[in-house]
Amino acid sequence: MARLLVVHHSPAPMMATLTAAVLAGAHDDEVEGVEVVVREALEASAEDVLAADGYLLGTTANFGYMSGALKHFFDTIFLEAGGALSDDGSAAGTAGGGRKPYGLWVHGRYDVTGAVRSVQSIVGALPWVQAADVLEVLGDVGERDREAAYGLGGTLAALLS
Repeated sequence: MARLLVVHHSPAPMMATLTAAVLAGAHDDEVEGVEVVVREALEASAEDVLAADGYLLGTTANFGYMSGALKHFFDTIFLEAGGALSDDGSAAGTAGGGRKPYGLWVHGRYDVTGAVRSVQSIVGALPWVQAADVLEVLGDVGERDREAAYGLGGTLAALLS
């Protein structure tokens, strides 16, 4: 059975609403043969990452960056999960097959650009490939945002089924 790892930091009600919608989509009745494993960012481990076939990442945008909790996740799993840097410190990435799909959702009050960029720069050095558009939500979470979050969860789970 394929395993989808959902790693998130959802400290506020609006982020928790998006996370619930992502999880509902990942558990959609149409998706079969996928185990969804959910970890808060401060609890996720390299073992979780290595056991997964795909990833969903959720973070708040904090002062132009991802949450400290998601950054901690990356710091603790990076090398063991296959992260690679070039001699100049930039992401080395991984060429060819064997790359695992990931999706990302980010919530912020005013701007999520820096948070998205920071996650993508780290993920670019992991053997992962972006498999869906980033869900960027500003301000209050509306029905359209919840539907998009549901779609993101369903998309990544369906890719693994």
